[in-house]
Amino acid sequence: MNDILQQLARVLEERKGADPDSSYVAKLYAKGLDAILKKVGEEATETVMAAKDGNKEQIIYETADLWFHTLVMLAQQGLGPDDVLAELARRFGLSGLEEKANRDK
Repeated sequence: MNDILQQLARVLEERKGADPDSSYVAKLYAKGLDAILKKVGEEATETVMAAKDGNKEQIIYETADLWFHTLVMLAQQGLGPDDVLAELARRFGLSGLEEKANRDK
């Protein structure tokens, strides 16, 4: 299952050079960072609302949308899922308080 992130990252990279009329992602890239960030914000809000409602299927659906649009944002910024996974790995085993204290230095 983890391979799906890499597969999506490859497709998102391919869409960077695509005609905006040919795909949703190419259209988002053409609209620029602000449009992509707006979608991330919308999807984050919808995810929060789904969680508040407690509907597990809707939570999964909205989280998938949030993750997808976050991957688009990462790709637009020249980043990918491996960058985020590396940061999560770096933090693994640290307490949240310890990690936050290290950031504040």
